[in-house]
Amino acid sequence: MPTINVPTVAEMTAKGETPDVLFWVGCAGAFDDRYQMVTRDFAKILHHCQIKFAVLGTEESCTGDPARRAGNEFLFQMQALNNINVLNGYGIKKIVTACPHCFNTFKNEYPELGGKYEVLHHSEFLQQLIDSGKIKFEGGEFKGKTITYHDSCYLGRGNNIYEAPRKILEMLDGNISEMTRNKSRGLCCGAGGAQMFKEAEKGNKEVYVERSEEALSLKPDVIATACPFCMTMITDGVKHFNKEEKVKVLDLAELVARASDL
Repeated sequence: MPTINVPTVAEMTAKGETPDVLFWVGCAGAFDDRYQMVTRDFAKILHHCQIKFAVLGTEESCTGDPARRAGNEFLFQMQALNNINVLNGYGIKKIVTACPHCFNTFKNEYPELGGKYEVLHHSEFLQQLIDSGKIKFEGGEFKGKTITYHDSCYLGRGNNIYEAPRKILEMLDGNISEMTRNKSRGLCCGAGGAQMFKEAEKGNKEVYVERSEEALSLKPDVIATACPFCMTMITDGVKHFNKEEKVKVLDLAELVARASDL
């Protein structure tokens, strides 16, 4: 894959330019080895579609979502206000992110602190690119494959985004198989609410094991996700059942990048 030059907002500003879209990479997209692959594929898609985008780079910090979910409101507001100052300072109007947690925080929690932006999750943005004809699919790798989609809590129940991810999957020319618990009845992967960062509580089964078992019962070739938290937990679940050689856990951006004419 050729190297793509991704400019920072500061670099564009120095040239007297403003990005049409700020790609908010997020903590997982920046630091997690697995989710860095999603970041690269999404950047590749934006570049291919000639979207004028930029990232904050070292000026990007955590949105504060984990802090607020864990009960540290003071830390959340510190992180949020710092980000808002940076974003407003650059005159950012539109943000797209691959993380539902970042998406939810920007869209529903930053406005009351002075951060008002047009915010899109990458599933919505990808659907728009597909609908506008900027991305065309070749079929290929996923043609005839069985794919099941795991609904992210913050994307689904939190923001009522159910159809965009599924419309993307329909373009892959595969066999879409729904889990019994899907859409508004979907089961959490077990990582939300800052649970990702704490030890498991007492019980006879981990949530991620329960959810992965449900997905694997469909005998899928691919379990599609749209959240870094979900990807981590479902991947761990697939490994728990020793199915990692047969079942791939892929983000929507990865599926689009592999199946389209990029």
